[in-house]
Amino acid sequence: MQILPIILAAIAPGLSLLTYFYLKDKYETEPIHLVIRMFIFGFLLVYPTMVLQNAFMKEVGEGTFVSAFFLSGGIEEFLKWFVLYHMIFRHEAFDEPYDGIVYAVAVSLGYATLENIIYAFLHATSFSALMMRALLPVSGHALFGVMMGYYMGKAKFVPHKAQKYLWFSLLLPILWHGLFDYILLIFKSNWIWIMIPVMAFLWIRTIWRVDRANAHSPLRVVTSDDKIKVS
Repeated sequence: MQILPIILAAIAPGLSLLTYFYLKDKYETEPIHLVIRMFIFGFLLVYPTMVLQNAFMKEVGEGTFVSAFFLSGGIEEFLKWFVLYHMIFRHEAFDEPYDGIVYAVAVSLGYATLENIIYAFLHATSFSALMMRALLPVSGHALFGVMMGYYMGKAKFVPHKAQKYLWFSLLLPILWHGLFDYILLIFKSNWIWIMIPVMAFLWIRTIWRVDRANAHSPLRVVTSDDKIKVS
C-alpha cells in the first residue's frame, strides 16, 4: 500500500466538501480560523466517541438497531451537537442562519476525515474504496451536519421556537445517521439500490436547506426583483 496517496484520498473528500459548503455562504463568509478550529474539534471527537461506544457496547450489546441508532448515530451526533452548541451557538461570529451550517459541517467533516484515515490504515484499503467512502460515509456526515446546523440556525434566529429547533438539530441527524447505518447493516449485498434514492433525497433536502438559510440571512441585500414583489 502506498501511504501518501491513501492519506490524500482519505483527507481530500472532507476538505472538498467543507470548501463547498463554506463557499455557499452568500453574504459573509465565516472567519477561516474558527472554521478550522471546529474542524479540528470534530477530528478530536473520534477517540472519545470510540471510548464511549466501546463502553456502552459492553453494557447494552451491539445488535443491529442499537449499533445503528445508538452506538453510531446517537453517540456521534450528540457529541458533535454538544461541541457545536457550547462553542458556537452563542459566539458573536454566528450572526446569520447559514453560519450554523458552516460550523456544523466543519465539526462533522473533521470527524469523518479522521475516521476515514483510521479506516484506511486499519483495512489497508485501496484508493477506489476510499473514493466510495467519500460518496457515502463522508458525504453522509456532511449532510447530517447540514441538518444540525440548519436547525441550530433557526433556534438562534427564531428565539421563541428555540427549544423546538434545538431538539430538531439533535434528533434529526441522529435519526438519519441511524437509518443510514441501519441500511448498510441490514442490506449487506443490495444496499446500493436503497442507498442511492436515500442519498439523492438527502442531497436535494440539503440544497433546499442551504438556499433557505441564505435567504433568511439578516445580511441579505434586497434585490430589485424582491422590491417589485413586495410592492
